[in-house]
Amino acid sequence: MGKDKLRKFRENETFRCLIQPATAEVLGSDHPLKGNWGRDFFGNDNPIVLELGCGKGDYTVDLAERNPAFNYIGVDIKGARLWKGAKYAEEHGLKNVGFLRTRIEFIESIFAAGEVSEIWITFADPQIGREKKRLTAPLFMNRYRNFLKNGGIVHLKTDSRYLHEYSRAMAEQNGLKILASATDIYGADRERLYESGLSSLCGRDAVDALFEVQTFYEAQYLAQGFEITYLSFLADHSGDYISPEWDEDRWKDEGHHFVIPSGLPVASKFYPLEQ
Repeated sequence: MGKDKLRKFRENETFRCLIQPATAEVLGSDHPLKGNWGRDFFGNDNPIVLELGCGKGDYTVDLAERNPAFNYIGVDIKGARLWKGAKYAEEHGLKNVGFLRTRIEFIESIFAAGEVSEIWITFADPQIGREKKRLTAPLFMNRYRNFLKNGGIVHLKTDSRYLHEYSRAMAEQNGLKILASATDIYGADRERLYESGLSSLCGRDAVDALFEVQTFYEAQYLAQGFEITYLSFLADHSGDYISPEWDEDRWKDEGHHFVIPSGLPVASKFYPLEQ
């Protein structure tokens, strides 16, 4: 392990905003913060929004700075990535930002029923051919439902048309209310998003954030002319979520993009190791 990673891990231990549960705290038992995030961590009862697979936390931080009336928690398993967002939050005194280092599989042990208002999934691995690992699959949706409040919203922003189409099919198959769906948010779909159910439910600022808040890789994709998709839906559902019937073959060869050192994008079915 490189010295820089070790330095970041040591510094992570000093950040109040970064929670790093031991496996024993979340495997088969409830974390002490479960049900108590507002009181014990944020010191208020403002709505809590999660970003799953937040990487370096730039999206989480940007949303928090724009919306001080909401509490934001970025979740990722990679401590070296989380270091950047956590350090920024500490140095800038951001009281409505937290970071959580854990596997998303353990998330039900960390948040209580009705404790979370919204989930953001930004540029996740589409997990082509591996539905059980996909963050909008029924396996994960059943987990989210256990801590999302009634009317809780899931936002998906991705460069993967495969993940977008799968997630939309999942929402439709399970009768979930779709608030907005766009396959090119910076192009033909931009104005239509302001007229969508998302705008009427969350306000114009929520739509503005789609364009004005960007991850590092999103900016790289845009610079190369790739289209960015967006989907939001209500997670309310009775009974178990089921897998969708959808045209997987149509989208599975589209792949996914990452930027190699030369700056030229190449197609890939796998997400970059660092983000």
